[in-house]
Amino acid sequence: MPLMSHPLSRRAVLGSVAGAAALALARPAIAQTQPHVVIIGGGYGGASCARELRRIAPDIRVTLVEPNANYVAFPLGNAVITGLRKLSEQTFSYNSLASDNITLVRQKATAVDAHARSVTLGDGTKLDYQRLVLSPGIALRYDTIIGYSEQVAQDMPHAWVSGDQLALLAKQLDAMDDGGQVVISAPDNPMRCPLGVYERASLIAHYLKTKKPKSKVTILDAKDSFPQQAQFQAAWKRLYPQHLEWIGLSAGGNLVSIDAKAKKLVTDFGDYTASVANVIPPQKAGAIAEAAGVTDRTRWCPVKPQTFESTLQPGVYVIGDATVLSGVPKAAASAQSEAKICAAAVAAALKGNASQSAPLESSCYGFVAPDAAVSVIASYRFENGDFHEIPAGARSANPAGTDVTTAQSRDARAAEAWFRQSAKDAFG
Repeated sequence: MPLMSHPLSRRAVLGSVAGAAALALARPAIAQTQPHVVIIGGGYGGASCARELRRIAPDIRVTLVEPNANYVAFPLGNAVITGLRKLSEQTFSYNSLASDNITLVRQKATAVDAHARSVTLGDGTKLDYQRLVLSPGIALRYDTIIGYSEQVAQDMPHAWVSGDQLALLAKQLDAMDDGGQVVISAPDNPMRCPLGVYERASLIAHYLKTKKPKSKVTILDAKDSFPQQAQFQAAWKRLYPQHLEWIGLSAGGNLVSIDAKAKKLVTDFGDYTASVANVIPPQKAGAIAEAAGVTDRTRWCPVKPQTFESTLQPGVYVIGDATVLSGVPKAAASAQSEAKICAAAVAAALKGNASQSAPLESSCYGFVAPDAAVSVIASYRFENGDFHEIPAGARSANPAGTDVTTAQSRDARAAEAWFRQSAKDAFG
């Protein structure tokens, strides 16, 4: 099935903050004797961890802290920018988690006291825990680009962490005159969704080719290489030779500063004026990770791979994009796999049992056209203190020798199927 809209289902909004907080705090006295796990962050990692804990350890009390009523999924989100999908199709509520006897608290976590084992919420309320799982996602490092800020992102969107930003970029692209120039800046690694920038450029190029053929998209990249580069560039040459240009680090792709008023992007080698500018800055672990004391000098979170317990704070676990794992991409599929490993480790620790090692699975898809995609699918085995890629598992979803267009069509269908199943696993 190509990247096209389909009907929305189960999109009800969660109840009030006060109601959720009351549910979390007004438990019967007997429930307080249960081991309590607090999970911060309701994305793929956090939601999946909560559901897995309820499945394997129903005697453990689980609280999910997430300020938003709904979650906007990043996978397939680039299709929203070009009108191939609706934002509502990327949006999921937490109602199913509540029905699974997971306590939902719709507030922002503002502080963590790892010594006292408590989480402070936005209204000052504190939640005590026996184990804490952080799934904080990423934060954007606006200050690494001269002239860029959260305010400027309202004119030159990043469209990398929120549904509103996706909608804003879509609106700007739709309003652009034929003959306009779209410029995307890509940061150096590590970054969320390593195929995402190149998928975005591909779908924008398709949009321009079909609707605004005098226009062009240019990628300014702070890297000289990226995953599945050969497949992406071959597709660009075949499909968008007049509509897409990639400029790597060596050719002057590193963005140094911007002039928001003039919509000018300045690199080491030259300036680029954009009709639509998509500025994606370098990234770091989400804010609560730093507040919890689980980030190191890299601004990411080192963990013990077998359990995902922080190496800096005992009793605190970190999963998803915020973690540092050698060779494992920051992707939704990775976060879900990490969530299950982490849930098993937390349950074992609370019962006084040793953790058992389990493989980690990751699947990344990048669309090069509405009905064609490339993939990176890998499995990792824990041994000798770290995860190591299993050679037989590092593969495309298609066997060697498969015709390129056939393979990419299969990957597109696989991506759609993965999205449906992963959303069901995380959000019900």
